Amino acid sequence: MKVSIDPSLHQLKESLSFGIIHYQDIEVGESPQMLKGRLQLFQESIFFELQETNVTDLAGIREWRAIFKVLGKDPNRYRHSAESLYRRIKKKNYLSPVHSAIDLNNFFSLEYQSPIGLYDTSQIEGDVSIRLGKPGEEYQGLNGRSNSLENLLVSADQNGAFGSPFVDSERTAVNQSTTEALQIIYLRPSLSPEAHIQLTDSLKNMFIQVHGGSGKSYILSTSR
Repeated sequence: MKVSIDPSLHQLKESLSFGIIHYQDIEVGESPQMLKGRLQLFQESIFFELQETNVTDLAGIREWRAIFKVLGKDPNRYRHSAESLYRRIKKKNYLSPVHSAIDLNNFFSLEYQSPIGLYDTSQIEGDVSIRLGKPGEEYQGLNGRSNSLENLLVSADQNGAFGSPFVDSERTAVNQSTTEALQIIYLRPSLSPEAHIQLTDSLKNMFIQVHGGSGKSYILSTSR
């Protein structure tokens, strides 16, 4: 499976970078106690931090809100997934464990203050393109409703879009039967290329530590 950036995104003034990780032979199950504990403690720490800070003042949250605005999507109406997680925690509506893959994905999304998508590759047909959503394009999302994708960054295969930094689709959701997965990290533009590599490798190594299997990672960027 090849993942590429649509040429139209190279015309944007804002440089975009994505950490891409392909996993094979993984085993998804109940999260180990170590992960459950770290996720709970991290949420409690964020909750207390947000008593003195607005969610939109956090650097990563602010950066991705600005990107949504540049792309033509109202960040107040379409909040990226990392911002939505932070807003839940601010209300003390902590995330409950789901399974190891989702829990780890959420942990790193909170740590990086950036959206991260995780997809079951058995439900992806052909190569993947990261592009802008088209007028009238939509899919049934994990939020339980049909979502307009126009002017959103989306990941799409030959059957159409399946993921975005707003909300992912039901079609490619990872579950406990998943053995191969694709992960897309929406990296913060302000970070250096070296930091992008370090963050992507850190996530990959932790994911493999929890799930076994193997992973290959690389960075895609509109500035290259």
